[in-house]
Amino acid sequence: MGLEKVRIDRLTRKRFMQVVRAFRASDTGGKGQRLFILLLTLMVVIGGLNVLNSYVGRNFMSAIEQRQAAEFTQQAILYVLVFAVTTVAAVWFRFCEERLGLLWRESLTRTLTRAYLKHSLRSHGMEKVANPDQRIAEDVKSFTTTSLSFVLLILNGTFTVIAFSSVLWSISALLFFVAVLYASVGTFMAIRLGRPLIGLNFRQSDKEANFRSELVHLREHADEVAITHNEPLFENRLSQRIGDWAANARRIIAVNRNLSFFTTGYNYGIQILPALIVAPLFFAGKVEFGVITQSAMAFTTLLGAFSLIVTQFQSISTFAAVITRLSELATSIENAAERPKNAAIEIRREPRRLRFEALDLLAPDTGLPLVRGLELIVPERANMLVNGTNGPARHALFHLLAGDWERGEGAVVMPEENHLMLLPERPYLPTGTLRQILHVEGGDFRINDLRTSQAIRQLGLSGTITRVGGLDVVREWGEVLSLEEQQLISCVRAIAANPDFIIFDRPGTTLKKDELARVLTTFRRMGQGSVTFGGSGEAYEVFDAVLKINPDATWTYAPQIRAVPEELFMEDEEDAPVASTECLYGPAPTHRPAAPTSVAEDEDEDEGSASPPAKRAK
Repeated sequence: MGLEKVRIDRLTRKRFMQVVRAFRASDTGGKGQRLFILLLTLMVVIGGLNVLNSYVGRNFMSAIEQRQAAEFTQQAILYVLVFAVTTVAAVWFRFCEERLGLLWRESLTRTLTRAYLKHSLRSHGMEKVANPDQRIAEDVKSFTTTSLSFVLLILNGTFTVIAFSSVLWSISALLFFVAVLYASVGTFMAIRLGRPLIGLNFRQSDKEANFRSELVHLREHADEVAITHNEPLFENRLSQRIGDWAANARRIIAVNRNLSFFTTGYNYGIQILPALIVAPLFFAGKVEFGVITQSAMAFTTLLGAFSLIVTQFQSISTFAAVITRLSELATSIENAAERPKNAAIEIRREPRRLRFEALDLLAPDTGLPLVRGLELIVPERANMLVNGTNGPARHALFHLLAGDWERGEGAVVMPEENHLMLLPERPYLPTGTLRQILHVEGGDFRINDLRTSQAIRQLGLSGTITRVGGLDVVREWGEVLSLEEQQLISCVRAIAANPDFIIFDRPGTTLKKDELARVLTTFRRMGQGSVTFGGSGEAYEVFDAVLKINPDATWTYAPQIRAVPEELFMEDEEDAPVASTECLYGPAPTHRPAAPTSVAEDEDEDEGSASPPAKRAK
């Protein structure tokens, strides 16, 4: 990203205020406000103690210079008391600042995580945002802690300017004006020398995140890399990532070097300037000796308040990059939430209905038709196969049902999202117990538990569950179970969820034909309809209907009646299924037809094969 894009603009400032208001309105906002009020109170107390300390220090040094033992003892005791009270106030101030920062970070992280999960996982716009995981985890931490620190620094600086300006003015008006001028020049030079740090820090975060991503990818695929002897490839990729962040880090170090030349000299100047101006007044007998130390303290404190940008510029540059990164993430999430899904395709929600009405799907890159005029009703509690040699069309239709396709027109009638279960080609089982994975939120737990038990028996998973130690053992299931077993577990969860329809993407990749037949028949017996997107020569015998999409975007649809061999079921007869076993087309016949009469056996069939369709696209 170019440096010109790394800036804190009006939108970023507006978003910052939105974040603050959202935190105030959150469940923890009340506690946060109380902590902030306590911080302001402690800040005023500490500021007042610092002003008092300057006078105590002046009298203490003057007593030494005038050899007044009694005054020295009195001021020393007062000195210790002021230090003790200041120490207690400073420790509580730091404690409250850290608690408020943690509270804010937790609240913002939860908000961003919910929004990211809800709107952005399948959003194509998020591809432009690099490393959203790091932005949520690391940048939120930097943002909350640094924002709070800077707000408190600014407020403290304002109070310090008000409190110590009068002290400095009472000593010497010239000293006050020198402090203002010195801070102004220092601020200008710090911005001029340190501006490149903003863009460099922005890019450094992404480059280091890219390097970590490569390491995570290597760890997850260590066996495959070792077996295929791809270590040199990954060594080159990791070496390139290391070179990227190292080169950017060298540029950061070079800019910091130039900035340090100025800031170091600037800080040394603060130590000598008060003495250069007040010492002649002491030599002339116009001020006491203690005034020199008081002026040095007041000058340093006041200049520190004026010189916030100079002293904190490296932190400010990092903070500016963090704000920009989080602003980009928030913008992308907002765009994903506000973008109309399937804008030209009408989505209507009706229970236990899956219907396509004059549906056209277009390729996202070329705009060429993938499916034209799709008009059909998927029967309830029926298994429909979608096959044909038009792979992109199958892909588009699957993602349309997943709510992730925007090119096309027409209408789709489908159940609510929680009544439509999608099973991807490659199963995914998160780390945890099988009971947690199979648990279904909402609904009647007893019914879900009964459906789960029946599905486990019908799909032949009892032995697998016994082998892995039961339902309550925490495992990395991707390492313990085969892809076939993971897919069957996903099917059990789908059955337990009891959706109206289950959308199955290329199950032939992970399941054998007899296993797939058992799964689909179990779907039907347990009361669910299914749409299976083929692609690996799925056996068609257990499908009630076949939708074939041709390369020219035309389609054919053929219903059929198929018998189901009894040996596909693993449960006993007394284990009555929860849902009716009756198919949409009536009770399943007790015999299997000698040969298919309505569809070709696989998607590589000749176009001239006999296939009497019930409906054909115009």
